[in-house]
Formats: sequence, structure tokens, C-alpha cells
Amino acid sequence: MPDLPRPTSHFFVSQRLRLHYVDWGNHDKPPLLLVHGGRDHCRSWDPLALRLREDWHVIAPDLRGHGDSQWSPDGHYTMAAYIYDLAQLIHLLQLTPVTIVAHSLGGNIALRYTGIYPEAVRKLVAIEGLGPSPKVLAERAKIGIDERMRNWIEEQRALASRQPRRYASLEDACARMQEENPHLSPELARHLTEHGVMRNEDGSYSWKFDNYVRSWPPYDMAQEQIETLWSRISCPTLLIYGKDSWASNPQEDGRIRHFRHARVEVVEGAGHWVHHDQPERFLQLLQDFL
Repeated sequence: MPDLPRPTSHFFVSQRLRLHYVDWGNHDKPPLLLVHGGRDHCRSWDPLALRLREDWHVIAPDLRGHGDSQWSPDGHYTMAAYIYDLAQLIHLLQLTPVTIVAHSLGGNIALRYTGIYPEAVRKLVAIEGLGPSPKVLAERAKIGIDERMRNWIEEQRALASRQPRRYASLEDACARMQEENPHLSPELARHLTEHGVMRNEDGSYSWKFDNYVRSWPPYDMAQEQIETLWSRISCPTLLIYGKDSWASNPQEDGRIRHFRHARVEVVEGAGHWVHHDQPERFLQLLQDFL
């Protein structure tokens, strides 16, 4: 997007990490946070930010271990740390009450944050952000903590020896991006790739995210505690799902009952990345909601 307005880059400190975010200006407008998902980056929101920047003060952070934010020195990425980072950004920039639009991992973070600080969020949109379905959780519950810990330790060892994949050209990396999500247009795939890779010393390209973000800690908040946080959300909440996605619809699996003011929208012709797969339909839903 060479001829279009661009955001300015900024940094803040959270738990000694230097974390990055972009700001699209218009500080006199209501604040709107765009929070990306796992193995993604803040510039994936650019097409949406360009459409919203006239009416909103749009800010998009890079999660720790992603984009231009620092990696966790111990390779450990917990939901508590992600939530703290979001709370720290909102606190430092004095954004409350803030409107949040978040995808996948970002949606999970934003939903929990809003349950902790319900008074801080004006409206919330989560794109496939509720995490594993009840069916998946039930299967996981059958695995004892000893086995989970052993699996996690083995996974950490495997990641320690895993080298970031190198692509000979930007075009090769872009092809991998489109392989991951066939719904992407060539233009958007190129944009996501350009901002999602770094140049290695030998001239090759690698993704910016830390390989350790692929690994989930062996334990988290209990599901009942997460559901309690969902029930504390007091602002209007929109949960968006793609018809072609692997994610479980909370309207069908029963999770919607934990929310006081939420509704579910399912978008045809979209997978997990609804905002990329059907951008015009997503924008319509978002603007109507906001």
C-alpha cells in the first residue's frame, strides 16, 4: 500500500520487554484498539485501519514475540503476560473507555481483559477468540498433568532445536502465506508478508514471530474461571465466526450463555481470518455494531 496513509511506530515497556504498536493519528477521536492473532502482526490490520481512521483514533499493537515487539527471553508466553501487556498499553496511553476489535489469540486476550476491567471497555468485537471448543477441552481434560508436563517439555526441546524457516525470496514467503490462507487476495498476501518477515544476513527471509509462540503452557486459568470473566463483561459484545472455519460456533456449542450482552454473527465464504477473507462484509458488520 505505497501511496496510502501510513501509521507511526511507537514503543512501550511491559515486564521489561520493549513492545511495539502503530498509531494512525486523530487523537481527538474515540480510541479503537486492533489486536492481532497468533503468529501475525499489527500491520495485518492496515486495510481495516485505513477505513476507520477518519472516525477513530486507531492503535494496533504487536503482541510480545510478534512483529516488531521483543521476544520473551525465556521463550515462555502465558495468557497472564499477554493480558498484562494489553492492560499496560491501555493504562499508559490512557485509552479508557476503549473499543477493542481482536482476532483469535488477540480475541482471547481482549475477552479476558474486559472481564477483569469491564468498566474500561466500551464495545468489544472478537473474531473467533473464545479458544478451544467444549469438545476439545473435554478431550484435553482426559490428559493428566504429568503427561501434559512431559509433552510440554518435549515440545520445548523440539522448539529449542528448530531453526526459523528461511525463504530465498519475498515471493516464496508470500506463496507460503497464501498456502496458509487461500482466501487471501494476492495484494493482501503481499502486504502481510512484507510486514511479517525480516531479512537475514544471507539475504533470505524469515517470519518475525518467535518460534516459541507456537507452544502453549501446560496449564492456564481453569475453564470455569475464564467463563466467569466472560460473564463479567458488561459492554455490548460481537462474536464473529467464519462459516468455513474450523472454529466452533459459540451459539451452537453453548458458550454464548456465559455472556450478558453478546451476539454471534457467522460470515459466509470466510475461514478463521474473517476480516481478511470477507473484508467488506466484516466492515459492514463492524460499522453497524460500532
